[in-house]
Amino acid sequence: MTVALDLYSRASGMAILVDRQLAHGRRSTAVHGRLNARQALEQLLAGSGLAALYTGADAFTVKKAELPSRAGASSRNGGSTVREDNFARALQVALEQALCRSAVTRPGHYRAALQLWVGGSGEVRKSRLLASTGDARRDAAIIEGLSKLDIGRAPPSSLPQPVTVLVVPGAASAGTECNPWEGAVEP
Repeated sequence: MTVALDLYSRASGMAILVDRQLAHGRRSTAVHGRLNARQALEQLLAGSGLAALYTGADAFTVKKAELPSRAGASSRNGGSTVREDNFARALQVALEQALCRSAVTRPGHYRAALQLWVGGSGEVRKSRLLASTGDARRDAAIIEGLSKLDIGRAPPSSLPQPVTVLVVPGAASAGTECNPWEGAVEP
């Protein structure tokens, strides 16, 4: 499933946040036809037990699909769906700001797989680069920048730790000087 989501992200330009354990062992559905990005994603996730929770026009998290009767109640009652959406968006914004602070770490021309351990107040307590970006100086700068990261929002209690984030190369979006989310994000 994570391979299919990565390919989807590259083709659509959508940013993705997904828990690898949640996606493990699940199978995606082949996507056929002339579809917009959301229709293609719905087809990709159909029957997998997973659903997309949009955090912006070009970003979403993948979560366990809820039964229709529970979905409305969760959002009406301030359930985890709303908290997860807000946290995912806050994480994206905080990472974008942290990586955009330096020309060395500015996303767009490298791939980085990161793991973040997030404290109860939203502070990153520990971070790890899973593989080199191909530049030792950039690798060190990323880890240094993330050591001071504060997401500004507490993670939902249901969020598995560590959060794995994948930043992939992509073109910056119009109107944004530095935007790492023109690619994939997977926790």
